[in-house]
Amino acid sequence: MNRFKAFVEWSAFGVCAAIGDKIGIASSRIRMWFIYISFLTMGSPIIIYMVLAFWMNIKKYILNARRNPLKYL
Repeated sequence: MNRFKAFVEWSAFGVCAAIGDKIGIASSRIRMWFIYISFLTMGSPIIIYMVLAFWMNIKKYILNARRNPLKYL
């Protein structure tokens, strides 16, 4: 069950999980606060979440391109 939970967390961009790993807080607690703040501010943190998700995907593609020197030949 833990492997399935980890897969779902990282496949859905993993923004809360990545933030939790960096600052040492459980990702479930970060998700809970994200939901609370979203309700209080009428959804504006969703924009921040999407920007962070986009940045994480771009970062992943950039790092993969650096590791593969034969990609552009």
